[in-house]
Amino acid sequence: MASTERRLRMLQSIELSKGWVFRQGDITDSEWMPVKRVPSTVHQDLIDNKKLADPFIGFNELKAEWVGKTAWSYKLDFPTPSVPEGSWVALVFDGLDTFAKVKLDGLTILHADNMFLPYRVDVTKAISRSEKHTLEVNFESAFLKGAEIRAQHPEHIWAGFNGDMGRLAVRKAQCHWGWDWGPILNCAGIWKPVRIEVYQSRIAEIRTDVSLSAGRKSANVDVTIHVGRRGSQSLTAKISIRRDSTVLRSTSSSVSNDGVARATLRLDNPDLWMPAGYGDQILYEVDVFLTGEDGVLDSGSKRIGIRDVELVQQPDKHGKSFFFRVNGVDIFCGGSCWIPADSFLTNISEQRYRAWLELMIPANQKMVRVWGGGIYEDDAFYNACDELGILVWQDFMFGCGNYPAYPSILESVRQEAIANVKRIRHHPSLVLLAGNNEDYQVQESLGLEYNYEDKNEVNWLKSDFPARYYYESLLPKVVVEEAPSIPYHPGSPWGDGKRISDPTVGDMHQWNVWHGTQEKYQIFDSLGGRFNSEFGMEAFPHIDTIRAFVEKEEDLFPQSHVMDFHNKADGHERRIATYLVENVRTNPELEAYIHLTQLIQCEALMYGYRGWRKQWGDDRRCGGALVWQLNDCWPVTSWSIVDYYLRRKPSYYAMARVLAPMAVGIRRQHFDWSVTHAREPQTQTWELWAVSSSLDPVAADIEVRFVSVKSGKDIKQKIVKKGIHLVPNGTTSVVTDGEIDNIREEPHVLAARIWVDGNLVSRDTDWPQPLKYLPFPNRGVKVDVRGNEMHVSVERPVKCLVFEEREGCHLSDSAIDVVPGDPQVVFVRGLKQHDKPLKWTFLGASEQ
Repeated sequence: MASTERRLRMLQSIELSKGWVFRQGDITDSEWMPVKRVPSTVHQDLIDNKKLADPFIGFNELKAEWVGKTAWSYKLDFPTPSVPEGSWVALVFDGLDTFAKVKLDGLTILHADNMFLPYRVDVTKAISRSEKHTLEVNFESAFLKGAEIRAQHPEHIWAGFNGDMGRLAVRKAQCHWGWDWGPILNCAGIWKPVRIEVYQSRIAEIRTDVSLSAGRKSANVDVTIHVGRRGSQSLTAKISIRRDSTVLRSTSSSVSNDGVARATLRLDNPDLWMPAGYGDQILYEVDVFLTGEDGVLDSGSKRIGIRDVELVQQPDKHGKSFFFRVNGVDIFCGGSCWIPADSFLTNISEQRYRAWLELMIPANQKMVRVWGGGIYEDDAFYNACDELGILVWQDFMFGCGNYPAYPSILESVRQEAIANVKRIRHHPSLVLLAGNNEDYQVQESLGLEYNYEDKNEVNWLKSDFPARYYYESLLPKVVVEEAPSIPYHPGSPWGDGKRISDPTVGDMHQWNVWHGTQEKYQIFDSLGGRFNSEFGMEAFPHIDTIRAFVEKEEDLFPQSHVMDFHNKADGHERRIATYLVENVRTNPELEAYIHLTQLIQCEALMYGYRGWRKQWGDDRRCGGALVWQLNDCWPVTSWSIVDYYLRRKPSYYAMARVLAPMAVGIRRQHFDWSVTHAREPQTQTWELWAVSSSLDPVAADIEVRFVSVKSGKDIKQKIVKKGIHLVPNGTTSVVTDGEIDNIREEPHVLAARIWVDGNLVSRDTDWPQPLKYLPFPNRGVKVDVRGNEMHVSVERPVKCLVFEEREGCHLSDSAIDVVPGDPQVVFVRGLKQHDKPLKWTFLGASEQ
């Protein structure tokens, strides 16, 4: 009997995931329908009940808009749990989307209004009243509620980019109002787990603060435990730190009357957590057992890494630096921006998170930026980043708007920031918390009040840009209090109060390629700043992805109505057409057109990443570059480098090559053919360099060939440099004064290769621009399939040879440039013995 009582006194957690029903909430006699499982979203629940056509297909998004303008009710009947005498009962919602009234047995117990907040309600007395209970969650339309709140505050300037501005009044994923890559699907629902907890005492919070000694020879792990308790019994927290199954240190600490226990665990010669490519991702577990007179009452753990991180912002010859240093190592942060991976958030499984993030590793990406118009991501996201060694730049959830700051929303944001920083702060992958996405850009573009020299916070709240108070007061104070080891940055982009386009300070969103002045992508690197946290180029998704949302065969052409509907970017027709017409010979046949848009994206991102990484070696002139964007939330034409179905676009592979641990780069001087009315310069200079992420000196051999586009023959003797000593974690200039004679020399490809210890580690090519002036007949491409290898050879230079992205198959490379005399091997994983060979194409394939 005693052992049973002891077991019951431990915290019981009862998931309320099954048995729910839902219905339209503003129609009293509407039909109750079953919910497969909570967490859920109303759109998916309607789809499951065949009441809504899949909004991702065709024009069905339009047929689904009513869902977001309707109230919805969810209901669950459940029995009274076993409640030992002296215990508490709490109803816990990890997330409600968004305006929700919660009733238990007809009595209102909670009003929720923030999607990003967890809620906890003491229902001890209510539970004791009967043996069965009914839980109801009634959701108002966030779209209509946002419009209502907006109308209540005419003193505020409701302005921004993307979506209805009522979104600014709602603490909810801003992309639910639609974005320039996503549909208008304003969701509602119990979007995170809900449960009943029965306990006598519980662990409310485990905080871990890691500090390394000056030489990183030891580390202190300061553990603070906050306890929710009932009664006066003596409580003890038993704390240990282990690696895998080996306990390294352990101690005990009494819980004070105010419910706090503290301890410091010291590790000598700790194994450090390092980003991918720079070391191992060593993780430790901090375990806590809360014990009382009857034994263990609750337990919990936090997985941590031992590391320190610094955002280095120091004056230098270029202005003020902006780069990350982890455990004393400077890291060039090539990577991607991240949006929610599905419009219906509860459809993103732990496995899907892992699959998305695993794509970054073979692409040599080091950082992912969680964008401020989505959500604070699921624990599975950060866990995967910890395990894979991906650095996380985390925005707070403000995106492209002039946000209000009246008292009630200020308090809601404060609670939101505290809750989410507490939840994610222990992850070693987390290296930056940033105040917002492009809100200072909204302020600047609209001419809202902003005087950087005015440090009076009261004035900020009285101005027509009150959100400054969030980014420069509320949020940094929360970070200092809750996660002092994580650097904070007021916004993205942000540069110490200077114009957000200032290239000498802070981070930059460079959209004058694609948006803005629509510059040539060939000069991408000259447009950058100290850290380029957004830039990009659109491309169509793969043909199989297009077929997934185009229902009619007659709509399978580039300019069809449904194709345009699945591209939300303003003016996308003109922008895609501009970059195609400027650079390549267009082809209206769909698959050829797909390839051309993907080639343009491939080239644009290559020019950006290649040049900015080169600048890393110039006194850290560029500290990193994050492409907009890694992923999609639905099948769409967008800036993503991997489409909704995880099909990699060619640009994914181009990024991987220029971000490789060791990469050679070659580039001829840019000559703007548009400005000069297509006249060709008599001569052009070219340069050759190599970049290395190795922290040790490396000797390399480098070769440059000059290969005729027309004949495939070398037009002059190659250049070979032997035993070049590459600068560690930097850039080595090899040739700066090469020259091309466009009068006496026919159009040719500069083809560079680099070897280390006899192994070919990198290639690069530079082609005459624009590509549209070059003829591409009879390239003589051969792809010889030998088991899981595709051996590629050519008779004349080939541009952007792309292989089919077939489900279940993984390629070691694609979108490759190939020159005669330099065959390449592409490895394929997942292709079965009797499967058809992968299809392939290249620039000018139709001329064959």
